[in-house]
Amino acid sequence: MRWKRTIQLLDVHAEGEIGKVAIGGVPKIPGNTVAEQLHWLNTDPKGHELRRFLCLEPRGAPIGSVNLLLPAKHPDADAAFIILQPDQAHASSGSNSICVTTALLESGIVEMQEPETIVTLETAAGLVKATATCRDGRCEKVKLTMVPSFVHELDVEIDTQQWGRIKADICYGGVFYALVDVGQIGLRIEKSNAAALVQAGMVLKEQVNRSIEVVHPEIAAISGVAYVMFRDLEADGTVRTCTTMWPGRADRSPCGTGSSANLAALHARGKARVGDVFKSRSIIGSEFEVGLLAETTVAGRPAVIPTITGRGFTFGLSQVALDPFDPHPGGFALTDVWGPLAGEI
Repeated sequence: MRWKRTIQLLDVHAEGEIGKVAIGGVPKIPGNTVAEQLHWLNTDPKGHELRRFLCLEPRGAPIGSVNLLLPAKHPDADAAFIILQPDQAHASSGSNSICVTTALLESGIVEMQEPETIVTLETAAGLVKATATCRDGRCEKVKLTMVPSFVHELDVEIDTQQWGRIKADICYGGVFYALVDVGQIGLRIEKSNAAALVQAGMVLKEQVNRSIEVVHPEIAAISGVAYVMFRDLEADGTVRTCTTMWPGRADRSPCGTGSSANLAALHARGKARVGDVFKSRSIIGSEFEVGLLAETTVAGRPAVIPTITGRGFTFGLSQVALDPFDPHPGGFALTDVWGPLAGEI
């Protein structure tokens, strides 16, 4: 077979959220830093082409992400990666960091040490330390020391036609989030409400980004609210989450960067202190353990160092390819399974 391009993928999920890892055939991505590589993927036509090739039909699907495994730029890092999703390339993700760590160790790309292996991951947002608990050749769980998380603005008011005035916390946890208490839209975070939550999240994301400009004070390549995460507090103190992702789906995991952003909001309100540990539960009931490791600052503003602990599971190995005669080399998406915004892809 005379394929024009082939990329090997190790299939992994973290607490339900698929994060395939491209472990072979990844082309060279221009840039002296991972942030520059992220910028290239989001601005250069060849970067868009690669993302569409991996994320859209017929080779991709609405659910999950594809992680590009890259050579590290930082001398302390074991590997670098960038997250590809249908809308754009993203800087950081907790669930995808767990998937990448699991893939590196269980594939042998990074040698596994039992009972514990430390893997340093380089992202466009900074270094993420992954401490993996290992036994019998398996990565049992991963504890991530995340990049500093901080509040951009609390209680931002958004006037909506559907729900009146909504309040949101705009916070950073590796990417920017609008954190919205779900009761404001008259829903609960339940499987049966996934479609309604996603539709609301897409509306709110568009309105937030139209009215509020956010740029990381130290990393210009990270800008704009990437996701709306709905949250609720359950009776046992667990934070229930549903992160809504363009063009129309729900994160299956409790969302590591979103939980980190929410931890920054809790800290700013005096509801979280160093040493505290919380549970974050997803729409499908899976859980992350969220800890507040330390306080710090980012460009002079208060910030926290979160930890996220969860499990990754490998479930397949595949290879995607491009036939040079394929009439759909750039991929496609339809509103029947991708959601109402698929027409904008």
